[in-house]
Amino acid sequence: MAKSEATRTALLDAAERLFAESGIYYVSDRKVAEAAGNTNHSAVGYYFGGREGLLRALITRHLRALEEPRRAMFERSDSLLDDVRSLVVPMTDTLAGLPQPTWRARFISQAMHHPLATKLFHDMAAEAPTATLIVRSVGSRLDHLPRDIVRGRAALMSHIVMSACAEMEERAERDGKPPHWRAAGDFLCDSLTGMLTAPVSRRPETPEEGGDS
Repeated sequence: MAKSEATRTALLDAAERLFAESGIYYVSDRKVAEAAGNTNHSAVGYYFGGREGLLRALITRHLRALEEPRRAMFERSDSLLDDVRSLVVPMTDTLAGLPQPTWRARFISQAMHHPLATKLFHDMAAEAPTATLIVRSVGSRLDHLPRDIVRGRAALMSHIVMSACAEMEERAERDGKPPHWRAAGDFLCDSLTGMLTAPVSRRPETPEEGGDS
């Protein structure tokens, strides 16, 4: 690995850990450089052009790690459960393959609630084309349900997965025990498939909730 690439990787690893531990808002670019062992406190600006470039690089690394496994699994999918597994299992398998302890799930979970990072996820959809195809396939398998329900449940999937993985990651680091990512992936897939296919209950809206008076 070239020195410049090794430096970029060290900065990415340090940022991922610090953002996961302290929050994206509370970690300065200088702190990232120091944690990466870089004496140039402007290293984030030099290698990534600043905070947005750093977040973009972290998100790109995450999405690219998932793309090929998702594509391979989705090509063999012939059910809703297979579709869900194509989304979830590459995530838990990737976490299982990283050096322990990991911080990626906690970083991604935080990024999903950070305005700039959320915008980057949206703008970088081209980095994860298979995920888009899988979500469309999930929708087509649920065409017997109202569209707003399907959209809401599909959006909820990613939050459930990342929240659960982030909690497992934090607990594993705290307890010093390796997380059981394979079992977690299977549990999440079964649970999410059940959620997606659950009956739809709708109570009439009251005037206070915006319904007809």
